[in-house]
Amino acid sequence: MLNSIYDKTDKGREEIATRKYHLPSRLRSLLVMVDGKQTAADLLKKVATLGLDENSIQDLIDQELIGVTVSTELSPAPLIDTLAADASASVTPTDDTVFAARTSLGASASDAEKFQAIYHFFNETIKSTLGLRGFALQMKVERATTLDDFKNLRQGYVEAILKHKGREMARSLRDRLDFLLYEGKQQTDTLLNNSDLNLS
Repeated sequence: MLNSIYDKTDKGREEIATRKYHLPSRLRSLLVMVDGKQTAADLLKKVATLGLDENSIQDLIDQELIGVTVSTELSPAPLIDTLAADASASVTPTDDTVFAARTSLGASASDAEKFQAIYHFFNETIKSTLGLRGFALQMKVERATTLDDFKNLRQGYVEAILKHKGREMARSLRDRLDFLLYEGKQQTDTLLNNSDLNLS
């Protein structure tokens, strides 16, 4: 199993786009990274800090969210060969595979962990504080592929929390988000400097 390469099924892509099957967030993180290029072993190394293992791959298989594309007992091809093959392919990557590709092309493990932590923060807090009103914002989170994409969502996120949950909640979530985005360095912008909002 660990030397096999998996890709999302149509059902898996539907789950990424709509959350129809209510996959737990940790398994969803693994599903997002499945791209038809990496072995199961490679994927598990990247999500080891989330407590995922072989059983997690098996869960996705059992739910028909992923399927094996290549099964081999040989070592994976060298990265340079993989990159050359990728460059020659004329397939446009979907949003949910860009982060996985980014990681395999050299993003550090800490960047991958940071991306996942911010992704989970957005999803969990939007769901718990905004509910259905946060649907459009949650779709933007799903389309995010870089840390800069998340930084660009920050102001709209804080404004939405402020509007629906008030200053205290907005200030608390803003500070937690800034800690994740900027490694603890407080950021200022037009929204936060607006004295009428009194968030600072």
